[in-house]
Amino acid sequence: MQTLETEVLVIGGGATGLGCALDLAMRGVRTILVEKGDLTHGTTGRYHGLLHSGGRYVTRDPQSASECARENAVLRRIMPHCLEDTSGFFVVTPWDDPAYGDVFVANCHKTGVPVQEISLAEMLRREPALHPGIARVFEVPDGSADSFLAAHSVALAARNYGADIRTYHLVVELVRVGDQVVGAVLEDLRSRERIRVTCACVLNASGAWAGKIAATAGVRVTVVPGKGTMLAMNHRMVNTVINRCKLPADGDILVPIHTVAVIGTTDVPVPDPDVFAIEPDEVQLMLDEGAKLVPRFKEYRALRAWAGVRPLYKDSDAASDRDLPRTYKLLDHEARDGVAGLVSIVGGKWTTYRLMAEETVNLVARRLGKSRPCRTADEVLPVPRFEHRDHGAARGFYWLGKSLAAVEAEQAAGELICECELVTRDRVLAAIADGAKNLDDIRRAVRMGMGPCQGGWCIYRTAALLYEQRQATGLSHEHANDALLHFLQERWKGLLPVLWGDQLRQARLDELIYVGVLGARGLDRIAVQGGGLVTEHPAVATE
Repeated sequence: MQTLETEVLVIGGGATGLGCALDLAMRGVRTILVEKGDLTHGTTGRYHGLLHSGGRYVTRDPQSASECARENAVLRRIMPHCLEDTSGFFVVTPWDDPAYGDVFVANCHKTGVPVQEISLAEMLRREPALHPGIARVFEVPDGSADSFLAAHSVALAARNYGADIRTYHLVVELVRVGDQVVGAVLEDLRSRERIRVTCACVLNASGAWAGKIAATAGVRVTVVPGKGTMLAMNHRMVNTVINRCKLPADGDILVPIHTVAVIGTTDVPVPDPDVFAIEPDEVQLMLDEGAKLVPRFKEYRALRAWAGVRPLYKDSDAASDRDLPRTYKLLDHEARDGVAGLVSIVGGKWTTYRLMAEETVNLVARRLGKSRPCRTADEVLPVPRFEHRDHGAARGFYWLGKSLAAVEAEQAAGELICECELVTRDRVLAAIADGAKNLDDIRRAVRMGMGPCQGGWCIYRTAALLYEQRQATGLSHEHANDALLHFLQERWKGLLPVLWGDQLRQARLDELIYVGVLGARGLDRIAVQGGGLVTEHPAVATE
């Protein structure tokens, strides 16, 4: 068994784990981060893309509200290329308690969330699709965030500081000697090789899976996986984040992000973060609640439904998941459980990932005798090679026309691989060169296949590029076929709950392309054991 030695092993390639890896590396701590899938494979890549102002939590969870308000300003400074400055409205609809507006404003002031009331005329001038029966509207500094791009930017910065980041490495078990965790056993899912990592500290940042990881060392961490279902609609009917001005509930927020608008979310406890389904009543609820914000909401096409799993930490009785705090919990298992060498960080929000990492690394650094301060709030994150270039413009926030402007500036219309998201051949090749292992990795990097046709026109093109670029490293045409089938199946999971009307027609067209023209049902279905391609399970039929 291969053995690696480091000071800290970070488990989890989501926002929090990556933030910890970067902070550790910047302080000169030798760090290895491992993730069982691609970066953002878990909850980080499965949320509604909101940059929180804190307004959502000012009444029920004021600590989270204050944390979000502070970190909102930090993230705008260090990763503007990952954010769109949409602003946010909290609106009192005919279905909401009009008295809550004054409570909301008072609690915003208490928690440090910037807020101002604007006129209904101003609201309708900026967002004419909103419900004309809205009684009051309050503006806060919400925004939208590309969590995929942000993760790659943080990972790039961490690698630049010397961190070793390994995707598709599964933690089999933590290694405990007496009352000390001394490392972990990993499995490289590409080669099936077992690897032993020895370290001074294991930092468990695996989100909804934190309880499973801790249990392998005989330590209990109670994480309540809370499923949140979301719908992506085929148009941005609003350009501002729209929240219902009431206590948080299901289907009360609409987030414009890139070319779509996302309505969310539900909050349903599930027994296992790896096993859950999207129910028809959840989809219908999202559509019904969306119509309370935008009356014509149901006339738009629902592109896709998906769910993320919130890692809610439970250390006391709560009536429901909504009553569990959204702030984070740092667990020092030496002080709490008498088991040294293990620290867990659970809960929190994407917006507060950097703050969570700072507090966690402060604890780990003290244990290691490292005295360097945190600098992650001060250094601007780098831009990955596959992201759009700014063509001499000052680097700032993402804006809706940025992709088109880049294609026009580069005269690259003839090089488009994904017309929906305006992804060029050069960007796909850059994603592969940066380590994308399969088509889903490429999707997360450049948004290939995330537009209205859900990959109908770009998957086969991208599969061909993946094969061309990686056949020299052992990628056979059988592996490329398997990658194609796996991608189709993953897209199908999100399409199935919304198959009616125009989306059903689109899915039928995609079926004709892949089954009728390309003969996808006749492709070899193999369980990949090597060759450098990673799939989570054997490929299955498209139907």
